[in-house]
Amino acid sequence: MAAISDFRKKKLLYVFHVFFDINQSGEIDRKDFELAINKICNLRGWPEGHAKNKETHDAMFKIWDGLRTKADEDNDGQVSVDEWCNMWEAYAKNSNAVLDWQVRYMNFMFDLEDASNDGSIDSEEFSSVYSSYGVDKKECLEAFKKMSKGAGEVNRDQFAVLWREYFSSDDSSAPGNFIFGKIAF
Repeated sequence: MAAISDFRKKKLLYVFHVFFDINQSGEIDRKDFELAINKICNLRGWPEGHAKNKETHDAMFKIWDGLRTKADEDNDGQVSVDEWCNMWEAYAKNSNAVLDWQVRYMNFMFDLEDASNDGSIDSEEFSSVYSSYGVDKKECLEAFKKMSKGAGEVNRDQFAVLWREYFSSDDSSAPGNFIFGKIAF
């Protein structure tokens, strides 16, 4: 596994286990993405046949294909914890190492959180998404305050900076650490 701080590893494993390894198998595979799609579509009330349901399927499977292509080092159709951490370590070390699927996933998450589709995320939109993943709503609201530095909204450009910070910073007080609804790792 790549040399990575314990703090960053905890953040990476949080995202791995909560948002990607949905079936808790210890690895990420296509089945996890199918389960995630169902969870997201149910959260937003997008039934099968709804345009947003199809859009979610298309986006998530493109994210899966990109992730698998870039992180599945042994080509077994699964992304292990080590492969996941190695990929994000490369991202942290080289700003030019940003992969298309990572940008697609970042934009997908922003759009999922921006339920009002007004180009910004507020605390209610933010907490709605992350509380659906089991994070206490109060913790989500506190995380939003820290992430937004007290502002009422976060726009896409601000979110992109926070995203990079989450995956690359070892600073435990960095606002980007809170983009996934948690206040402590």
